[in-house]
Amino acid sequence: MGLRRDNGALACMVVAEVGAVLTAMRCNARWAGGYDDPLIKGLKELRRKIFSWIRHPWGSINPCHYLAPFLEVVRSDETGAFITGAALSAVYKILISQVFDAGTAQVREAMHAIVESVTSCRFEVTDPGSEEAVLMKILQVLLACMKSEMGGLLSHRDVCNIVNTCFRVVHQSGSKSELLQSAARQTMDELVRVIFAHLSNFDPLPGQNSILASSHEGKDTLAKNGSMDIYDPNPSIVLVDVGSLGNGTADLREVDFNTEAERLASVSSVKSAANKQAKLKKLSSSGSLKPGKAGAGNDTEMLGEDPQLMEPYGIPCIAEIFDFLCSLMSVIDSDTSGQNYILNDEDLPQFALGLVNSAIELGGQSFSHHPKLLSLIQDELFRNLMQIWMPYNPIVLSMVCTTVLKLYHTLQRHIKLQLEAFFSFVIIRLTQGNFGASYQQQEIATEALVDFCHQAQFMPEMYTNFDCNISCSNTFENLVNLLSKSSLPVNCPLSANHILALEGLLAVIHSMEDRIDTMAVDSSKISTISEPSVYVPFWTLECENEKDPACLVEFLRRQKYIKRQLMLGADHFNKDPKKGFQFLQGIHLLPENLDPRSVAYFLRYATGLDKNVVGDFLGDHDGFCLQVLAEFTKTFDFSNMSLDAALRTFLEYFRLPGEAQKIGRILDAFAERYYEQCTDVLASKDAAFLLSYSVILLNTDQHNLQVKKRMTEEDFIRNLRAANGNEDFPREMLKELYRSVVRDEIRISYDSGAGVSEMTLSRWLDLVHRSQQIMPYISCESQSLFDHDMFTIMSGPSIAAISVVFDNAEDEDILNACMDGFLAIAKISSNYHREDIVDDLVVSLCKFTTLLNPISSFEDPIIAFAEDIKARMACITVFTIANRFGDYIHGGWRNILDCIFQLHKLNLLPARLVSDTIDDQEAASDLSQGKVPFGGHSTPLLATSGSKRRSAGLMSRFSQLLLLESEEHRSHPTEQEVAAHQVALQTVENCHVDSIFSDSKFLQADSLSQLAKALILAAGRVQKVHSSPEDEDMAVFGLDLLITITLNNRDRIMLLWQGIYDHLAGIVQISTVPGALVEKAVFGLLRICKRLLPYKEDLADELLRSLQLILKLDARVADVYYERITQEVLQLVRANAGHIRSPIGWRTISSLLSITARHPEAAGYGFEALHFIMHEGAHLTLANYVLWLDAAQAFAESRLGKVERSVQALDLLAESVNSLACWSELFSKETKPDTGSREDTAKVSEKIGQMWMRLILTLQKVCGDQREEVRNHAILSLQQCVLVADRIQVPYLIWADCFDQVIFVLLDDMLEIALRYSPKEFRGMDGTLQHALKFMSKVFLHFLDKLVLLPNFRALWLALLGRMEMYMKARIRGKCSEKLQESIPELLKNMLLIMHARGVLVYQSSALGDSLWELTWHHVHGISPGLQSELFPEQETQPLLEGKSSIDKTAAEDNAGVVVDSCNNAKSADRTVETDPSSAATVQASEPDTVIQNQAAQ
Repeated sequence: MGLRRDNGALACMVVAEVGAVLTAMRCNARWAGGYDDPLIKGLKELRRKIFSWIRHPWGSINPCHYLAPFLEVVRSDETGAFITGAALSAVYKILISQVFDAGTAQVREAMHAIVESVTSCRFEVTDPGSEEAVLMKILQVLLACMKSEMGGLLSHRDVCNIVNTCFRVVHQSGSKSELLQSAARQTMDELVRVIFAHLSNFDPLPGQNSILASSHEGKDTLAKNGSMDIYDPNPSIVLVDVGSLGNGTADLREVDFNTEAERLASVSSVKSAANKQAKLKKLSSSGSLKPGKAGAGNDTEMLGEDPQLMEPYGIPCIAEIFDFLCSLMSVIDSDTSGQNYILNDEDLPQFALGLVNSAIELGGQSFSHHPKLLSLIQDELFRNLMQIWMPYNPIVLSMVCTTVLKLYHTLQRHIKLQLEAFFSFVIIRLTQGNFGASYQQQEIATEALVDFCHQAQFMPEMYTNFDCNISCSNTFENLVNLLSKSSLPVNCPLSANHILALEGLLAVIHSMEDRIDTMAVDSSKISTISEPSVYVPFWTLECENEKDPACLVEFLRRQKYIKRQLMLGADHFNKDPKKGFQFLQGIHLLPENLDPRSVAYFLRYATGLDKNVVGDFLGDHDGFCLQVLAEFTKTFDFSNMSLDAALRTFLEYFRLPGEAQKIGRILDAFAERYYEQCTDVLASKDAAFLLSYSVILLNTDQHNLQVKKRMTEEDFIRNLRAANGNEDFPREMLKELYRSVVRDEIRISYDSGAGVSEMTLSRWLDLVHRSQQIMPYISCESQSLFDHDMFTIMSGPSIAAISVVFDNAEDEDILNACMDGFLAIAKISSNYHREDIVDDLVVSLCKFTTLLNPISSFEDPIIAFAEDIKARMACITVFTIANRFGDYIHGGWRNILDCIFQLHKLNLLPARLVSDTIDDQEAASDLSQGKVPFGGHSTPLLATSGSKRRSAGLMSRFSQLLLLESEEHRSHPTEQEVAAHQVALQTVENCHVDSIFSDSKFLQADSLSQLAKALILAAGRVQKVHSSPEDEDMAVFGLDLLITITLNNRDRIMLLWQGIYDHLAGIVQISTVPGALVEKAVFGLLRICKRLLPYKEDLADELLRSLQLILKLDARVADVYYERITQEVLQLVRANAGHIRSPIGWRTISSLLSITARHPEAAGYGFEALHFIMHEGAHLTLANYVLWLDAAQAFAESRLGKVERSVQALDLLAESVNSLACWSELFSKETKPDTGSREDTAKVSEKIGQMWMRLILTLQKVCGDQREEVRNHAILSLQQCVLVADRIQVPYLIWADCFDQVIFVLLDDMLEIALRYSPKEFRGMDGTLQHALKFMSKVFLHFLDKLVLLPNFRALWLALLGRMEMYMKARIRGKCSEKLQESIPELLKNMLLIMHARGVLVYQSSALGDSLWELTWHHVHGISPGLQSELFPEQETQPLLEGKSSIDKTAAEDNAGVVVDSCNNAKSADRTVETDPSSAATVQASEPDTVIQNQAAQ
């Protein structure tokens, strides 16, 4: 608001305007001397008086005093355009200069006077230019009145006059200049903006505004013709004929307002719009303003109107204006006979749409606070919006879509069903190109849909409000399918419309993606709707608590499930009603015992029903069908509806059958229901039936093209005389029925429910009726509660649509948008654990990489890949998905791996692909120590980008050498090839393929398992024959990747192990010659075991058992790799010996090492591993002791290395007895006094004794070695092990076995060797025999105290003597051994003396001569005859000699038996590893030996 000037300045301003008007009048000859003219006189009178008013407060002066002279000039029809324009300019200046304001006295009357005068402006037209100038000034003044601060004081009538006048100028400016047209339209738009900008200032509550309070009457009622009686307006805007009122005069006056009776006669908004369009048509035919004269207007009449109209304008005025604007949009008009025709003024609806847009923009949500305005939007506006676009240009359609978008933003809660209808009957219809829609219309409709899709909450709201509502269409699903199909170029190039549809689809997808980031829903909490267990009427289901999101979500998902099942039931019903009912009964949506009511509600609310089938079913004469028909009609509410409106609504749900009897039954049920609810006019049910049937006949008569002579209104009325209970129906009602049917056909839907053709009046009436009962609109805002269900519906069509557009597009921006869409789909799928969708997405993308296509021999695949931007983008995207969302890839891994294998074939993969951190650390450590890591590749498996990949197998070295010469002569690559190679390498680098395998430890179990299976399938198996080097290379690469993910998933090895083991076993078993694949399998297996043993103790047995595959290698393969195998086993043992605890594991390791003893190159590493395990018993246990005895025996007997290795092996065997001793002592100390502990200790002791027995048996076998040093060292080692047996606490009974199975066998074998083989084959046997005898003597004497306790001690002693006798008499190389001849008597002498000293061998005589003394000397005489007399001369008596003959015979028999038994036992020991001591052969003495028993007692 500007600064207020003083009174003098204001007076001067007014005087200046007076002077300007007078000057203009003087320029006209007519006014040059007219001092007595009232107009000039009034102006001069104002000039004289105005300065006298400045002494008073200016605000107390009535503005009419200084406005009246100017307004008189404006109203005068004697003034010309120039003078009238000057007067209008003066009024305009007074208004904008704030000569008076809202606080000025009588300001309301002044504003009313200005409006009345300007809208009644008359002037003489001299030329078109001056006329347009005056019209523009009129618009200027009227707009200033509305925009000024006094505009709020204008009355209802004033505002209507302003709008009406401005519109007349707009309408008549069509024949004027473009400047006037533009100014008039702009003024009208600004007027609307000013008016509706104040909408939020009006209180919607009744009682706050007297005019507003009356506006609530009649809200939400149905007019007699069936449409909504939106409101009962007070004044109405009337368009009048502005014609000539005399010659050369222009008149802008408006006619008087309609009387109250005329206003009440208006029956509906539909009729009101048609009437206004008729007046508009009449106005448009009157032409432009013509010159002429007329009398002056009378302002007093206007001031004397209804006082209510003179109050400040409010909601009734705004509602009237909005109703007027809506009526301008109607494209259908009708004459008095009811015939319809299309208006041809294309500009008017477009202009009206612009005004409505402005009103909605400024009014916004305030419309919802005023029921009258809201009703106008819900009914008339939307109905016109759905029809206005049809006959006009695409601009109108675009404006319609913009208007609906604005309404959605501001009033979506109040226009639920209207939105559904708009999308079903306008957007979908146009976008599909149905009903002759042009390409421009299709594109505009698609653009509009895309604009809606950019609203994040739009699609969720469509789904929750419509798809989850049983009585509504699947709007979300239809729109998604529409976008998907519209983006597919079918037999045509990619167009802008296809891109638009894709944009909309992507907008929906990205909205879901954004909601995941902000409000992600745990997919595990999304429950699956199950089939109801009992029947519950589906139409009675209600949400228990709509304010609780969880409860509402559960209810809506249940509704969606029911709707889906009902649609399936409808499909069955369309084919066979009985089968449809049976299906619904099976899923508990209909009761087991069908009742008419449930069937009626199914027919009423289920979507997808064939209306022909429904009509035939309802019209059937079957008793049950008649009951269903009765219940079906009860589902309708015909209250306050005209008969034709009720009939339209009723027939919207089925097609009326063609059979007269069926029609009669259906109409009879309808009439009964209508009569129940509308008894004010109809006399009876029969009257309702007759009237209904007549309406059907009238509809057929008027709209059937085959009818030549049509029924007139009078004919219709005459036919129904005395049909209402012997009385006539109200004539006005029949007229309205006739005109309604003639104007709007009662159309019968011929579709089967799958789609709709157009919005008929019947459908619209049904929509308006249902909008009063529908569930409130649900706003979704930023929640993602239904995204899972929505995504399930749209994922498949979306992937297909994006794929097709990507395949056909060339623009890089479009391609990037497609890739972003793919990534968004992958993200959403992963969030909701939809592995199937991720797999489908991966499959689609892999096809675009072109890596799976066969490689053409005429094209370089790298160049083709580098130059194909789609292939590179798809490649990056698919690997991005694999890295980000690999947890949810299952079957798609196969396609991804196929791409990786192809990249490997093209040498584009990085060398780090199969490496991991731990391996790198190990390699660095080995290199720092100057060692080459075992199992490492001397050449990288994945060659660098510029080199040819070669196999790392040993057998491939020769082929590599042959290729060197050909590689030298290879031509250098061109610049194009180099550039393409760099692009391809950069693309693959951006793919981060290595991360898939290095980060596989983060994959979920299912995905990891699928990845491993896919790797195995992708790698395949190399056949025994006909396997190409390329196939083997692929298999090696796949195996390398498999090993990589195995090592990276050590904590989940159980998921992978069985498949990996089977794959490795297949490779090992099928490989008969060395090669890269079997090499990778063997050393990969060893690498896995080495790495995983420290971490997976529970899997140690399984891992080590798997190493037995190495034992199954073909001999040719094993010979090549055994040195490296042994090196790996050595490293494994060194690193993991402490983690190997089970016999299975040790048995595998020992078996591997035992074999190395026979391999020249591997024996050294094998013995090193053996030494590491056995030295000082470092890793010997009760579980592995026997195994390592066998392994050490293998190395001791091996002749591949030097003698020192065998001797060292014998030392390890001998040293191992200390471990037995330690274990024995340990268990003895830990023994507790309780019985159970003693039993356990006894078992352990027995086991240790058996191990000791096994040890000496092992050494005894080595004693027969051909090498003298090894043989003699074995005897010494055996002696060492036997002599320490007292530390082991072996049972004394085991000594019988020790002698029978070990010592005696050793002596027998040594003697046999000496006798059988020549000295060249076994050198130094004399010394060996001597060592053996000494060993026997020492052991016997050392353990004599224990031996005498044996039951068969006598047999053992005699067997010992027998072998000494055999050795004494043995003839080696034809003569007796001098060494033996010398050593045996000495050994025997020592033994006899010690035995005698200990009381074991004492003199004793028996009748049979079989005492120990007698038998001993009998054998001694055979060895050394004079020994007895030398040692015991006093004991040599005659009786003994006398019985010599009998003794000789008995001793010989006993001795022969002992020798035979000893030999048999030795052979048995060779066959059996562990021998039960109780099974040893014993020889019982013929009589008790008293001396031995006494000795034992002592």
